[in-house]
Parts: sequence; structure tokens; C-alpha cells
Amino acid sequence: MISLNNISMRYGAKVLFDEVSLRISGKDRVSLVGSNGAGKSTMLKVIAGLIRSDEGEVAISKHTTVGYLPQEGIQYTGKTLYEEIYSSAGDINKIQDEMRQIEIEMGESEDTATDEFMDLVNEYGELQERFQMLDGFKLKSKIEKILIGLGFFEKDFERMTGEFSGGWQMRIALAKLLLSNPSILLLDEPTNHLDIESLIWVENYLKAYQGAIVMVSHDRSFLDNITDRTVEISLGNVTEYSGNYSFYVKEKEIRKQLLENQYDNQQSYLRQQERFIERFRYKATKSRQVQSRIKLLDKLDLVELEDEESAVNFRFPPATHSGKIAIEITGLTKSYDGKINVLEDIDLLISKGEKIVLFGVNGAGKSTLTRIIAGFETFNKGDVKEGHLVERKFYAQNQAEALNPELTVLQTMEQSATGEVLKNLRTILGSFLFRGDDVFKKVSVLSGGEKSRLALAKMLIEPSNFLILDEPTNHLDMRSKEVLMNALQKYNGTVLIVSHDREFIDGIVDKVIEVKNKKIRTYIGNATDYIKAKEQEAKLLNPKNKKPEQDNKKAEVKAVNGSAASSEEIKKKKEINKQIQPLKKRITDLEKQTGIKEKRLKELEDQMGKDEFYKGGFDIVKITNEYNSLKEILKTVYSQWEQETEKLNRLEEQLN
Repeated sequence: MISLNNISMRYGAKVLFDEVSLRISGKDRVSLVGSNGAGKSTMLKVIAGLIRSDEGEVAISKHTTVGYLPQEGIQYTGKTLYEEIYSSAGDINKIQDEMRQIEIEMGESEDTATDEFMDLVNEYGELQERFQMLDGFKLKSKIEKILIGLGFFEKDFERMTGEFSGGWQMRIALAKLLLSNPSILLLDEPTNHLDIESLIWVENYLKAYQGAIVMVSHDRSFLDNITDRTVEISLGNVTEYSGNYSFYVKEKEIRKQLLENQYDNQQSYLRQQERFIERFRYKATKSRQVQSRIKLLDKLDLVELEDEESAVNFRFPPATHSGKIAIEITGLTKSYDGKINVLEDIDLLISKGEKIVLFGVNGAGKSTLTRIIAGFETFNKGDVKEGHLVERKFYAQNQAEALNPELTVLQTMEQSATGEVLKNLRTILGSFLFRGDDVFKKVSVLSGGEKSRLALAKMLIEPSNFLILDEPTNHLDMRSKEVLMNALQKYNGTVLIVSHDREFIDGIVDKVIEVKNKKIRTYIGNATDYIKAKEQEAKLLNPKNKKPEQDNKKAEVKAVNGSAASSEEIKKKKEINKQIQPLKKRITDLEKQTGIKEKRLKELEDQMGKDEFYKGGFDIVKITNEYNSLKEILKTVYSQWEQETEKLNRLEEQLN
């Protein structure tokens, strides 16, 4: 579908990509990974055609459609929620508008016996057939399914889009994208603004998606459950791994060890050659050998290692002494207008040392309950008692607003640091993505995400015994999340978290509190245990375990223009579908062949790039012959793939 051919991209002196090639086709499920700033989002924008690469080209096969979801920055106004989503239905909208126009013309016609009127009838019938083939009659139910799956309520459908906040705006963008059903979905952090229920729904929807998916995400569980191919961007190159994120982590460690061995061997070789050159540089009898080795070193491809920061062993300051109860809530009710309650008659006891996560759909009251527990929100009824000597520390996204804009990042941290922590501030800041000279930036010039990370880091180094964290991982990369997770595991105080990041949560909490329908419910265990419990509850509520309703194969509306033509059309489409299936299989087989042969070609290139290759350590003739033969075979396979893909595109065009 899409091929990136020798893409190069630079920002000033920094090289993001250097002659990178990548192919995406069929039902590929690809995750783009790499350190912050490696170029993951830029790669998505290049594929989407939003920015042009400095060199190389992006080839998109005919009839391939691309849908792109950015991280943020989308704002819809001027339409209701339903109208906005409906507008992305593409061809269905066009056909429906044409049908309406014909209906008007037919209604205005005074004589139904004319050829012109019959032409309208025939055209209307053809449009109905196309409308039916595109599932146009199911459009309304599909829109509702997507919106409800993403956490909207029916009462939201007629709300103006401009009324929704930034997080909900991104959900609108995602809903439009899913409804438009492009050949390739490009998703940049799609889970950032989702609650746990919406996240699981999106995950299941994407598992069943018929097109290709390329995504950037810091949610490891999400990547593991959806993707089966990982592309790492590092040092201007891409490296492919034939598995999900967990497979990538294991395989990368193996490759890293091999690369380090290659690096060490090469460095040893370089030192030997350099010693020889220095020793005999001015000796006439050795001048030819010296020059030969200098030229050899100039041509040598140096093995590069990715810069890695030293492991951060960040620990919270020991929790200050407190009583056995952290917080006790009885009969709590909260409303914002005095009429409709957000929370109703809540009883909750949090004991010292417990680690709890709050789950629930957006708008259920999680953040409200969190702010009440933190002491930042009033309530209408009930009682909230803080335990003996309990010292609460609260982190929310808006905590960044309290930072002094005139201080630098480092000065901000120095205000809160004491003891051993003070000595390790640069290291701690590094784990929260403030590296090098970043620590000397003033708070006033930081982005919203950077301010949030700084506010979190500042809060975590301050002594406390009760941490209350609202979405602490939103602006963290994989490594930063791991540092924070490890620190929270070792923390001996009480922890209450609002988060939808399952892997992060699983490593910390031992209790889940669900906020739903103004009430709370407790589940023992972590996020995985909670999801299993909810699935079991759903089965018990539906003991017959009914299968999803099958598509109704009968036409919902018959064509105005006779049934004979539609019958022929159906037969034709069935014949086309019979041709499509074996074509898709051949294309898949060709792609597998290509992958195997490309892997072997890379192995041979690695062998031919080693110094020992020309020193008798390898069978040069045999390897060279195999290498040349493979290149010729690949040319043939590429050509076959292009031919078969073109056939498939033509057949699919006939269906539409």
C-alpha cells in the first residue's frame, strides 16, 4: 500500500532519518518506537503526507486511503456532535445527497411516463444499490456504536462540538477517523484521552479492523494487544522486529549484546591499526602498508551504539509516620449545581500503605473524588476525616500552573529537595526527560507537557505519606514510566492513582475502586484482575452468551428499478470476491517471501561488511554468489507483488 523509499529528514544538525526504507501493506499492525525526539511523530506525518522529507519518496498505491490522528491540537466547532461525525462518512454522504436531489426532481415532475422520469427512476435505483453495498442503511447505528464506545452519551449527540473540552475533541477526531474507515490508520498516542472502558473498546475495535494500522503509543499493554510488528527509530535508522512490544524488548536486548560485541571488536581492531600507523608512519619501508591501512580505516563503516543513560534508581523520601487510617469518608454527596449529584452517599476507607487505582468512564466523578480526598474540592454532604499525621501530596495536570515561571527547571527542583535527593537532582530530572541543558530552561518557556512532568517530579521528591496522582503518566515515555513505577513499588506510604495505563497500574496497585453511577465499588487486585472480573460479570448478566447480531443479508430497501438488474449485480460481485481471496493470499505469501529473503540479504551484507570477510574467514565466492542471486530473486518477487497488488486494486475498484 505504502512504501517509504530512502527517506532522509534533518532538523538543523540533527538527523532524524537517513535513507530509511519501509513498507506497509495489507493488515499490517505496526508500532513505531524510539526515545523521545527520535522522530516517531515525524515519521507518521511523512507517511500521512503532511510534511515532505528532505530526500526520498513516499509511494502510495492507487485507491489507498490514509487516516491520521495527531496527539493534540484538534478543535471542532459549528456542528452538533452527530453532524460532525456524520460528515466523515465520505461516499455514503455523497450518494445520499444525490438520492435526495433525485427525490426532489421526481416529486416536481408532472408526467411520470416520460423518458426523463424513467431515467431518474433508474439512476435512483442504482444509487440505492451502491448505498446498500456501502452499508449506508446501517450508518446511523455505526455512528452511535462508535460514539458510545468512545464514552459519549446519547444526550451528547445534539451538543455543539465547540462545547467539548480538548480531551473530548480528540475523541471526536478518533470517531471520525474510525467511521471513515481508511486503508491505513496512523495513530499518534490514541489512548492519551481515553478512560479504561473506552480504551478497551478501542483496542477491540482495532483488533478487528480490516485495514493496516501504524501507531505511536507509550501504553505497552495496548501495543502488545494490537501490534505484531515493531519498527524502532534510532540514530537516523529504522530496525524492524517481527513481534509486538514485549517481543521487541527481549529481542533488542539480544541484538544490543551482539552490537556491543561488534563495537568492542571493531574498537580493538581500530586501536591495532592506529598503533601500527603511528609506529611506522615515518618509516620508508612501511609507507605503503601505512597508507593502505589509512585508506582502509577511512572506508570502514563504524559501528554506532545508541546513547544510553545510566539506570536511575530513584526512590521517594521515606514516608513520614502516620496512623493506620489514611482517609475515611462517610455519606459523601457532591453536586455542582445543587440539583444533580456527581457522587452520592459514598463510603470509603483507605488504610495506611494501600495502593489503589480509581477506574471509571470520563465524567463518572473520578477526578472529583480525587480532589475531595486531596482536600482541593468541597462537598455538599457527608464527612471526610484525615488520618493521624497524614501528609497528602496531590498531582493533577493543572498543578503545573503553580510553578514559578521565573525559576529554571533545576532551581524549581532545588526548592523541594533535601538530603541525598539534592545530590541526584540531575539524574532524577533526566528520568523525567529533562536532559543536558534542558535543566537550565526557565519554566516560562516550557511546553504544557514539560511543565506537567516538572510538577510531577517536584512533588515526588517532597516528603509525604499519602500520594494522590491524577494521570501521572500522560507525558512520560516508556523509560520514565518505568522509573516512576519502580519508585512507587518501593514507596512505603499510601498511594491513590487515577490512570488507564494497565501495565503501569498492574505493577503498583493491589485494589481497584470503580466509580460508576454516582457510587463506588471495590475490586481486590490490579487492573488485569479488574478487567477479568468485569468480563465475568458480563457473562453472568448474559448467561446465554449471545453472539453479536449477524448482518442482515436481505436488502433493507429495494431498488426502485426492478430486481433483475440487482440480482445480476450481486452475482457479479460474488465472482469478483472469489477472485479477490486467492489474490490476497498470493500477496501475503509474496510478502512473507520478501521478508525472509530481505532478512537473509541483510545477514549476508553484515558478513561482507566484516573485516574478516576479506581475510579468509569466509567463503567469499559462495557468499557473493548467494548475495547476487538473492538480489535478482527479490527483484522478481517485488515485480510479482506489484502486479498482484495492482490486480487486487482493480477488482476492489469494481466492487465500489
